[in-house]
Parts: sequence; structure tokens; C-alpha cells
Amino acid sequence: MAENQIENSNNPTTATEIIINNNNNNSNVVDPDLFSCMLQPPTPDSDPQYIGIRRLLLSLKAHSGVLRRKDWRCNGKGYAAYRNYISRPRNWESLLTQSYQSTTGNSGQWIPSPIPFSHLFEVDSWTSSRDVRSGNLASSHRDSFSSTASDNCRPRRRGVEPAYSFVGMHCIFDQCKAAVTVIKFGYMSSDLLAYGASDGTLTVCNVSDPPSVIKQLSGHSKDVTDFDFSSNNQYIASSSVDKTVRVWDISKGLCIRVIYGVSSQLCVRFHPVNNNFLSVGNSNKEITVFNFSTGRIINKLVFDSGITAMDHDHTGHLLFCGDEQGCIYSVSVGSHIGSLSRSHRYRSSSKHKCPVTTVQYRSFSLLAQGPVLLTCTQDGSLTFFSVSLEIQGYLTLRCSLKLVSRIHNIRASFCPLLSLDKGEYIVAGSEDSNVYFYDLTRPKHTCVNKLQGHRFPVLDVAWNHGENFLASSDLYGIVIVWKRAKAN
Repeated sequence: MAENQIENSNNPTTATEIIINNNNNNSNVVDPDLFSCMLQPPTPDSDPQYIGIRRLLLSLKAHSGVLRRKDWRCNGKGYAAYRNYISRPRNWESLLTQSYQSTTGNSGQWIPSPIPFSHLFEVDSWTSSRDVRSGNLASSHRDSFSSTASDNCRPRRRGVEPAYSFVGMHCIFDQCKAAVTVIKFGYMSSDLLAYGASDGTLTVCNVSDPPSVIKQLSGHSKDVTDFDFSSNNQYIASSSVDKTVRVWDISKGLCIRVIYGVSSQLCVRFHPVNNNFLSVGNSNKEITVFNFSTGRIINKLVFDSGITAMDHDHTGHLLFCGDEQGCIYSVSVGSHIGSLSRSHRYRSSSKHKCPVTTVQYRSFSLLAQGPVLLTCTQDGSLTFFSVSLEIQGYLTLRCSLKLVSRIHNIRASFCPLLSLDKGEYIVAGSEDSNVYFYDLTRPKHTCVNKLQGHRFPVLDVAWNHGENFLASSDLYGIVIVWKRAKAN
């Protein structure tokens, strides 16, 4: 058929008619732009045969593109996924195979920096243009302000500064075949890393030289929603949608205790002072304190909605938690008997109530000159509070940042090193497969840095204790450990 159309292309009008008829046979809908393109009259000095071939190729390409877009829409894919797919390199599968190659018992792989395709995973690094200490310090002490930002906003390049620079990927763990929903480094540890996945597995790794998988803990039958290390990094407590909380001995790789519930267990924390207390939040609107040694219930507190995230303060006297409606609670905890009592509640003014995905406490902030709390909701709202320990954890809103709404539960984290240097920096994953750094002290242009390397939505991020490694996990089960540049 193509040969017949090319033979008739000496007559431009005939070629146009044949192409239009061919399109009508394949589809009842004709693209108006394509139809207008084919009806354009040729110039006097143009080659009729070239015009016919060009119009034929345009017709086939347009039809193919429509079918591809329909196929992606039917499979529930979004614009970002389709954009990444059509912009991928031709040999992208071989590149991923080389980068993510793994061996049994040693899935962490070094990523050599001088590779021919390093530009595909190149890390962009920008520096901040505002110094809280040298700039207008008074403006950073406002009671509160809010800002909006897009996940794909482009940071402004200002120069190179060690605190904002990453030399690239330190290692990659890819043995997980399901989405990695939560990732953490060990307590006060720089090389012990663990992550939980939607297939119910927990993986414990060592990121030091050489990176390797220590243990893979299997026992949960559904998604791992959260986990926490004990203060000696000997045990891990994990919660799951399968309504159980499991306690694992890391060195033996065994589950030593199973605590059964009546609803999905959504978050879990060891008490920072008394590790014999284990606090668990569930979808049944409860926080339950268990005895770690016996598994028995010590105390229980009922809330207005399911508890989705929590964190203790450094003294262990306060527990901060968020629920499915976006409310943040301050709870007083008895370190000796495990008693619980609600102290304060912060309710968002937003009309849309979304689950809280992140609650993180830090004992000091340069901006607040005291303890602070970071929260993040599924609709992309980052909120920064100052905490009054004298008033049983009363929360004062200092600033907030609105990101693009998300489909997945994406978590955020403080940037401890960067926050002590300038501003108030937060790192978070995104559904466009990038890791973003935000400065909450900026009313505008809050995005100050971006790490590129994942090809799927980034769900969680975590810093190690030495603050030289940042780990990120994505929807495809890939965990990347980023190495920060050394300061001069």
C-alpha cells in the first residue's frame, strides 16, 4: 500500500486523498491538526514525491502516538510516567541491568562514577541563595507563613557549596520485588540500614565497604507500614496491614514475638528511654502501649481517627502522632508505667482531610531556637511546628509548604546537617521520581536541590547518623544510597 501511495505522489492531491481514505479505514476519528497539515498546498519548487512520503509518515506517526497514549491511560499511568517512558534512552534496559545487578547475599552494588552513561544518573546540586545568619534574620522569626511549590520546580543554580553537594550514588539495593514503603537507618548508626516493602518483607543491610544484605526478614503477609530499631540496634519492631506487630532479632534473623491486633497496624515506636515499652498506632483509632518482653497490653488511648504516624520526643515524656484526618496530637507518656493522656490537638484549616504520612521530632532548630516537629500529609502539605515542652508539647505553627497532591503515601524528613547550616531544610520524595530539598524559611523558590536517579515515585527518604549518606526508596523496590560530598 505504501508503494502505491508513493507512486501516486507525483500528484499531490491524489496522495492527499489516498492518505485521508487510509486514515478513515483505520479510525473513525481524524486528528484536525493532521488533516490541516495534509491539505496544505505544496510550494512550486517542492518535490511532489517527497511531499507524498512525508504526509504518509506523518499520518502513521500520529496514529501510532494516539494508540500509545490510549494504552497508557487505560493502564492507569499518568503524564509523568508517559514522559519518562518516551524520553528513556534506547538501551535503558541494559543500563538498568548493569546498574542494578545483584548477587545472592550481597545485593548492594558499588556504582563507579566514571561510567560512560553516568549522565543518565547525574545528581544535580544547587546551593541556597539565602543565609539566615547573614541575611535578614528578623524575617525568619515571623510567627508563621506559608508557601506553595511544585514537585518539578527547578532549583536556581547559585554555585557549589559542600553542604548541598552529593557526589552521586554510593550503592544500590535492588533485590526487593515490591514497593519499598519505609526506610530507616539504625539508631545512632551510620551504616546499618533497613527497609520494609509492600510484599511483607523487611531487609537489613550494611552500607559500609562493601555494601551487603545482612538479613531478610519474612513473616508479614501484607504491606509493612512502619518499623523501628531498638536503642541498641539488636531488635526491630514492625507493623503491618496484616493486623500484627512483629519483633525481630536482627543477628539471628528470627521473629521472636508476634502481637495480634483487630485492625491494620499503621505505625510503631520504641520508647527512647524505656525500650521495654512499644507504642503502636492502628486504624482502629487507638494507640496501644505493649510490654516488649511479654507482649501484653500496658495501656491504650482512643482518638478520633486512625493513627497513621508517630514519633517520641528525646525525653520520652511526649508522643506526637497524626491521624487519617490530618490532625496532630500531643500525648503525655509515663516513662515508668506507660500511661497515656492526650494533651493538645492541632487541627488543620484545610477543607480536604488527608492522612498524615510523616511525624518527626527534633530536639533543636536554628529557626525556632528550640524543639520542632515536622509533619507531612498525603496531599503534599509540609508543616513545621515549634514545640513547647513546658506546656506538655503545645504546638505553634511556624511555617508550611504546599506541594503537589500525591496518590501514594510519600514521606519527608529533616535535613539535620543542612538545617544547622542555613534555613530549615526538608528532604522528601516525589511522584516524578526525584528527591527534592526544600527550605521552609523561603516564601518563594523553596526548592533548593534535586537528586535524580530513580525512575519510579520515591516513597521514603532517611539520613544516617553521620549525615554523609541519604537513602531513598521507590515504588519499584529500588533503594539508592546517596553519598554527600565532603566539606573542605
